[in-house]
Amino acid sequence: MDLVEVAPGSDPPVCRLMDYGKYKYEQSVKAREGRKKSTRTVIKEVKFKTKIDSHDFDTKVRRAAGFLEEGHKIKAVVMFFGREITHPDRGRDLLDRMVADLDGIAMVESPPRLDGRNMTMVLLPDKVGLKARAAAAALAAEQDDVEEETTEPAASDELTGQEPATAQAGLVMEDDDAKAEDAQGS
Repeated sequence: MDLVEVAPGSDPPVCRLMDYGKYKYEQSVKAREGRKKSTRTVIKEVKFKTKIDSHDFDTKVRRAAGFLEEGHKIKAVVMFFGREITHPDRGRDLLDRMVADLDGIAMVESPPRLDGRNMTMVLLPDKVGLKARAAAAALAAEQDDVEEETTEPAASDELTGQEPATAQAGLVMEDDDAKAEDAQGS
């Protein structure tokens, strides 16, 4: 047993008799558990050029939306090449368009800012918007399931033991075809 000072800041200081090795081990286990439950923020980067096509832009925005739904931060970068640097407003327009497309999913953490030949902006996930979007998707999926159940035709009428009319018509047509072949003497 060891005499361990537990609260050195109190007046008078508090000491306890304990096994110091066991105490250190328990503290390390608690610290490990705390690290396990914490989440590490990851910054994903999405790069654009000023002359990007609308389809490519939409693809990159969808990719960024996926990162945001996973809980990652997004660093959007517009790269300027050559004389493009003389038109920083084009880069700012691209980033503003990205924010508009990600409305409800992302919030702007740091506004667009020019760093050398790159304009950067950091977006973080909007937890309230993502929850609302997930709830809306779940509701839509539930409605689709209900619609599929009501529009799905029955394979047979279980109460009467008869097949649906469309299946009966198909059987009649096959019988007619067989009779016609026999009549022709095939």
